Amino acid sequence: MPGEVSNNIGDDISKRYKGLWITILKIIIAGGLLTYLVFKVNVSEILAALRNANITLILITALLAFLNIYLQFLKWKITCGYILNEKNNKRILLSLFYGFSGGVFTPARIGEYFGRAAAFKDKSFIKVAVATFIDKIFPLMTVAAFGALASILFIHYYYHVSVYLTGALFILTFVLFYAAYIISMDPRFWNSVLFNRISKSPRIKKIFDNLSILKELDRFYTTQMVFISIAFYICFILQYALLTAAFSGHYNFIHYIWAGNLVMFATTIIPPVSLGDLGIREGASTFFLHIFGEVQSVGFNSSIFLFLINILIPSVIGLFLLLKKNDN
Repeated sequence: MPGEVSNNIGDDISKRYKGLWITILKIIIAGGLLTYLVFKVNVSEILAALRNANITLILITALLAFLNIYLQFLKWKITCGYILNEKNNKRILLSLFYGFSGGVFTPARIGEYFGRAAAFKDKSFIKVAVATFIDKIFPLMTVAAFGALASILFIHYYYHVSVYLTGALFILTFVLFYAAYIISMDPRFWNSVLFNRISKSPRIKKIFDNLSILKELDRFYTTQMVFISIAFYICFILQYALLTAAFSGHYNFIHYIWAGNLVMFATTIIPPVSLGDLGIREGASTFFLHIFGEVQSVGFNSSIFLFLINILIPSVIGLFLLLKKNDN
């Protein structure tokens, strides 16, 4: 009986402090995002870019943002079901939007991990962080695969690399990513390599004990995540191409899709030290589109509006939801 009373008191204290850190987290995210909006968003530049743009294409891009967010939600829902045993769609959606708010003003979007955890008061932060990491791995691998292929073509056509070297690089890239896909689909990889070998280290065994849920990942999970991530990536690149057409007045979509892959690849391999990847993405967009014959302002405007539609606006929505009373 005394032991039960002690455990109940401990649980009450744990819940109380968990609620406190979530409140503090909300204040930090709200303050950070509001500060970011005040100092980083130049409304006059946005309005100037709109004056001669094709508004119809921009509206289509904005509508595609709903598909973009839905695919992210679907991916996160599947991951939450496997790793967190969470089935509540409302909590999963709130977690996704909280993550948008937490990630937009932090380097490498590290705040997204804390933001997503804020919606799950009854879940371990470590498990939510692991789920977030796994959820983000698949789009990252998709960007790396398509970006590597686009880069090989870019080097071949614009730097006149030998066709034999180009072919060899294509084959090597395909083999590497196909091998990674096959390995990730094999549950024995997680058991034999990740847990049975790495977790033997006494220093990190405690951490890996919290990650044992990853053993639940199977072939079906991996296949779903790969295909949804590819659909999400295609949606994102299509948005970039539409915005480029809107600001350039041209419709060379092959080059714009090509440039979009190169921009995404560049922002992936360059260390993400800026807030929301601002500067890196705009610089890459300006560079590649200029090579493809567009003026520099087109690359800058396309990148800024892609950030505005896909990241900043969802982050503001997430902030609004975060500040609302939520007892779930």
